Amino acid sequence: MKSSILLVLYCLLLAPVGCSSTDGTTANSIEAKASQYILTSEPTGAIPVGDARKQVKSEDEVTVFGLIGGSPDPFVDGIAAFTIVDSKVPYCAADENCPTPWDYCCQQDAVKENIATVQIVDDSGKPVMADARKLLHVKELTTITVQGKAKRDAQGNLVVHATKLFVNAQ
Repeated sequence: MKSSILLVLYCLLLAPVGCSSTDGTTANSIEAKASQYILTSEPTGAIPVGDARKQVKSEDEVTVFGLIGGSPDPFVDGIAAFTIVDSKVPYCAADENCPTPWDYCCQQDAVKENIATVQIVDDSGKPVMADARKLLHVKELTTITVQGKAKRDAQGNLVVHATKLFVNAQ
């Protein structure tokens, strides 16, 4: 009850007109924000995630493709970020009765060398504060192609600061 009251106060006092969801965004503002990042045709020259992990250096411009997945919940709450896995890595088949095939539970060793984190960033390089599922109309196992700048952490993990994305038909 207390959190409901706080949400109503937020919507009335602090949020822009049209507050209609728990994150303070409206369907129209999400669509407008998404249009900045979504490509209408698939970019050429994209490489699989596994190849990118081997070839790409930090600060390289890169175009990478893969399937959203790699864990039971590949999306990051509160920001437009998720993990993608190389399409050569098989996810659990329907006949294996796996409730979350996108976690690649049967292929964890293969996932380690074939995964990247995608973080959608704005023109200034700051993370986009929106749920990627709503922003891009995607879900687990969606094939996606992203363009952006590669970053590497101390362990060599690949993060793509994406500025453009193409969502393959689901």
